[in-house]
Amino acid sequence: MRARLGVGRVYRRCGCRDEQHHQLGSHCLRLNSEPDHGTWTFAVEIPATTSGGHNHTVRRGGFLTENEARTALNRYVTGRRIGVSADPNQTLADYLTTWLAAKKLRLKPTTWVRYRDYVENDLIPVLGAVPLDDLAYEHVLHLVKTQLAAGRGQSTIWHILATLSSALGEAVRTHRLSVNVARPTVIPRPRAAEREIWTLAQAVTFLRYCRTVDAAFAVLVEFLICTGLRRGEALALHWRDAHLKEGVVFVRWTLSAIDNNTLSLTKPKTPTSRQWVALSPRARHLLTAMHERGADPEAYVFHRPDGSPLHPEYVLNHFHQLTHAAGLPRCTVHDLRHLAVTTAVGEGVDITIVSKTVRHASVSTTADLYAHLTHAAARQAVDAIARALAREDRRQTRAATRRQRRSQGGYDQAA
Repeated sequence: MRARLGVGRVYRRCGCRDEQHHQLGSHCLRLNSEPDHGTWTFAVEIPATTSGGHNHTVRRGGFLTENEARTALNRYVTGRRIGVSADPNQTLADYLTTWLAAKKLRLKPTTWVRYRDYVENDLIPVLGAVPLDDLAYEHVLHLVKTQLAAGRGQSTIWHILATLSSALGEAVRTHRLSVNVARPTVIPRPRAAEREIWTLAQAVTFLRYCRTVDAAFAVLVEFLICTGLRRGEALALHWRDAHLKEGVVFVRWTLSAIDNNTLSLTKPKTPTSRQWVALSPRARHLLTAMHERGADPEAYVFHRPDGSPLHPEYVLNHFHQLTHAAGLPRCTVHDLRHLAVTTAVGEGVDITIVSKTVRHASVSTTADLYAHLTHAAARQAVDAIARALAREDRRQTRAATRRQRRSQGGYDQAA
């Protein structure tokens, strides 16, 4: 029969040694006469995890009072029974390392790498030695001050804290901790800087220039503008997912660079991103012209001469180079998606339809992301309100005039 987890015990011990320099531990005579001598320890027997294995005893000491030791024992035993480590000696570094290993099974590789970098390069060097149970708001504040002194930007620091908060939130959900000391955050989330996106005139200027120096790259840029796809989604597109007769493509993957090196096909950003996307006649013409030159269904639509996928970093750098050569303001490849959205909204397309087109999780996401960019649409909205008010004002004025005329007419007839 499998052994059960022991209930454990607490006892007092010290570091005194006998004449042979052997530690007396719990046998020191001073423990009986001096209540403040030594510290308290708990011990609990852990059953073997395999058949034929041996039980072992876990001991943790250094507690100043019996109550502290008994509380730690109870937490440890309870944690073991529900599959959570509640070791009072567990450091934040130990916990974060375990948390990262578990997250690797659930996160996209690019997201996991970002978490790993924050944990290994920022969190562990500053707070790794702190016992998890002793982690306090003051430690988080110290982390922020350390990062600021090192010249880190507030946006980067916020993401470091968000990673810590995610890890501690997991500890709270699994009853390892009672509170997440990284919430609320020491610093608020920095507001995104207002983007300077191209006008349609600038986009056309770029495309006309790009067609003369790199026609294939011009097709990629124009396709991004026409569809609003993300860079990685377009680079991951295979010909088998391009249904040109029906005028649609299916976004199945996104191309990601792990550690800016290894290319990997991963799931799109959100579940709603994995979806059919309609092609305008212009976008369909772009792909049809490429497809007529011959294309393997399993081949990438946009690729290098040897057929391998374009590296996302190369696409960004090459785009910057061509933008500079064309004499246009600097913007990012992702800004082409913003250009697609704002152009559609500016042309009067309902924001609900735009949200579905770019595959946002909800209409509110679209509204939140692009409210500060859609100046033309905002002007149309307030002008529409003003027109409605003026129209109603004129209606009521006319109604009041008619009532006044009827009143005056009735008085004259009575006279």
